[in-house]
Amino acid sequence: MKAAIITIGDEILIGQIVDTNSGYIAKALDRIGIEIKEMLSISDDKQAILDTFALLQDQVDIVLITGGLGPTKDDITKKTICDYFEDVLVRNTDVEAHVIALIERALQREASQMNKDQALVPSKSTVLHNEVGTAPGMWIQKGQTVFVSLPGVPYEMKYLVDNQVVPKIVNEYERPFIIHKTVLTYGQGESLVAERIEVWEDNLPDFVKLAYLPAPGRVRLRLTARGIDKSFLETELDNQLAQLSSLIGDIIVGYDEEETLEVVVGRLLMQKNKTLATAESCTGGKIAQLIAGISGASNYYKGSVVAYATEMKMKLLGVASDTIQSFSVVSAEVAKEMALNSQKIFETDYVIATTGNAGPSKGDSTAAIGTVFIALATPDGVLVEEFNFGQPREKVIDRTVAKALEMLQKEILKNVL
Repeated sequence: MKAAIITIGDEILIGQIVDTNSGYIAKALDRIGIEIKEMLSISDDKQAILDTFALLQDQVDIVLITGGLGPTKDDITKKTICDYFEDVLVRNTDVEAHVIALIERALQREASQMNKDQALVPSKSTVLHNEVGTAPGMWIQKGQTVFVSLPGVPYEMKYLVDNQVVPKIVNEYERPFIIHKTVLTYGQGESLVAERIEVWEDNLPDFVKLAYLPAPGRVRLRLTARGIDKSFLETELDNQLAQLSSLIGDIIVGYDEEETLEVVVGRLLMQKNKTLATAESCTGGKIAQLIAGISGASNYYKGSVVAYATEMKMKLLGVASDTIQSFSVVSAEVAKEMALNSQKIFETDYVIATTGNAGPSKGDSTAAIGTVFIALATPDGVLVEEFNFGQPREKVIDRTVAKALEMLQKEILKNVL
C-alpha cells in the first residue's frame, strides 16, 4: 500500500507553526506496512485542495489530510471534499450529540450553532468518532483511493489515527511488513562511518536498505527490510546488525529509534546508582533540557546552574577571579573549576561543565570563535577537553551538547568495567 499525507493551513506555509502531524501519521502508517510516497503542505484554498486531490487520485491507495475542519469560515475542507466527491453535507446526529455534551461538560455553556455545525459531514463519508474533540474524522473513497480527513489539532489527530484510522486499515487491507532497526553512533562523522562499513553495505540483500541520518556529533543508521515473511525479515536484520556491530561496535551506543544518548546515559546512571549535575555556559541549559526531558530523570539528575555571564561563574559556581584573569573565561582551568565546584554544590558523582565562544562575537574571551572546553568531574577526578566546532553558533552548541554526553557515557562505562 502507498499513502500520501496532506496538511492544510496557511499558518504552516508561512512558518507560523511547525507541521508535526505529518511525522506522527507517517510513523503510524509505517508501523503497519504502508509506504509513504508524498508529504504535501497546501494553503486553505479551495482550488489548491481540489488540484492536490486530483493529483493523488488513483496514484496512491490512501490520502490522509489534516487541518481545515474547525467551525470558522476559513476552515473549508469539508465543503471542498463535497465538491470533489459531488456530495452534500448532512447532519450526523451522533456527532451533534457528542459535540453538545462535550461543550457543556468542558466549557460549562450551551453549544452554539457554530459548534453544532461540526456535525455536518459529507453524506458519502464514514464518520470516524473523535472522542477528544468536536471535529469528526471522515473516511471517503473515490476510484482506487481512500481519502481520510482529520482535524489539525495534534491531540485530536493522534487520537483518531491510533483509535480509528489504523485499526480500520488493519482490518480492511492486506499489507506487507516494513521493519526498521536503528543503530545510534556517536563520535565519528557520516563519511568516516560510511568508509568503515562500505563493504558490508555493498553486500546488503536487495530487500534491505540502509539510510544515514547524521546530526551534530552523531549518526543514526537505519536498516529497513520489506517483505511478506516477518520472521524471515527480523532474522535477517538481526544478522546484519551483528555484522555491523563487529565493524563499528566501538561507536555504537544504542539500537533503538528513540534511544538517544541522553536516554542511554540516564539508564547507565540508574543501573550504577550514580548521580549527575550540569554547569553550563555556552550551551545555555541545553544539556539540562535534554537530560531532564527523560522520564525518571529525577532518580539520577540533581540539577543545573546556567552561569552564562562571567560574574555568575564567580558568584554561583565559585570560579576564582584570578583563574579567569589568568586564563580567560573560556579555558580549561575555568571549565575545571566549574565542574569541581558544582560537584561539591550538588553532591553528585558526575558533573558536566561547558564554557566556550559559540559566536558570532567573542564576548569576554579572546579564544577563537568555535572554541569550547568541556569538563567532566567524576568520582576519580576531573578531565577537560578542548574542541573547536567552527561556526555557525547553532552547530557549536549542538556539537558541544553531543560531545559532552558522549564523554560522560564513555567515562561511566570505563569506571564500571
